[in-house]
Amino acid sequence: MNVTEKIFALALASNFEPQLNFDTAYRQIQSLGETHFSNIYLIPCRDGVGEDYWNSACLLKSHLNEHEMLNLLKKIEEESGRVRPSHKISLDIDLIAWGEQLSNMQFNTKKLPLALDVKIPLCEIWQHSMFEGISLNQYPVI
Repeated sequence: MNVTEKIFALALASNFEPQLNFDTAYRQIQSLGETHFSNIYLIPCRDGVGEDYWNSACLLKSHLNEHEMLNLLKKIEEESGRVRPSHKISLDIDLIAWGEQLSNMQFNTKKLPLALDVKIPLCEIWQHSMFEGISLNQYPVI
């Protein structure tokens, strides 16, 4: 059986022990396939409550399907100690889109419209019309 490799666009965020949680998440995601991570941006909390977030994005090539990927990402969040609801987010990893080619990705409709803190790191690693006009100089890089 020939398993097709898929590209997954992921968004990562943390505002609680972000160094530890990003280091762990990056290692776990890298074990799933070929990865390309954006820089990490320090972006204020969307609702103005809570600490600023570390935000980054990743393009991951893997033989997993989107359901397997989503389950693994939720497991990584849980292992980081993720508590819902909370303004202290140990780790949030969202599956933004997937497909066989970057030019033809299927977006996760539950994540649309994409928030600015998702678009900023994604536009660094993925050329897409949805990210046009986004400035990477708005927020500090960690």
